[in-house]
Amino acid sequence: MIDEKLLNNVSQRLKKRNLTIATAESCTGGLIAHTLTNVSGSSDYFERGVVSYSNRAKMELLGVPDDTIRKYEAVSKQVALAMADEIRVKSGVDIGLATTGIAGPTGGTKEKPVGLVYVAISASNKTDVKKFLFSGSRLQNKESTCNAALKILLDYLTQ
Repeated sequence: MIDEKLLNNVSQRLKKRNLTIATAESCTGGLIAHTLTNVSGSSDYFERGVVSYSNRAKMELLGVPDDTIRKYEAVSKQVALAMADEIRVKSGVDIGLATTGIAGPTGGTKEKPVGLVYVAISASNKTDVKKFLFSGSRLQNKESTCNAALKILLDYLTQ
């Protein structure tokens, strides 16, 4: 379940600070963009969202280097950071927010299990990525990732 209180707090702070945001999502499939735009007046801060589910989409739509994907694989902190940086720059916004991971229930390996997710934020004065390991159903993992991304965004907005 999406944390509505967290969402409203993020929305108010984005509006108050007059900041814009764009999302680049893989494992969340657009859920963060959907969630951010569930608030009336979100057009004040939300520019766009890109669902770059495949490696090809990450390269073509965002400009994530092929060698980064080959070297670290799509589910990695390096790719998450590249996605966040690229969506911020290409969209001309203040903040880029990106997710990549394995929602499940299939697709995991011993090294990269189901529920492994990286969430990255990119702004002109800060770039960061956090690693998570969720253990719910596919939808629960997507919702947990969305809430984690909103929390990372709120942390940035309150510093």
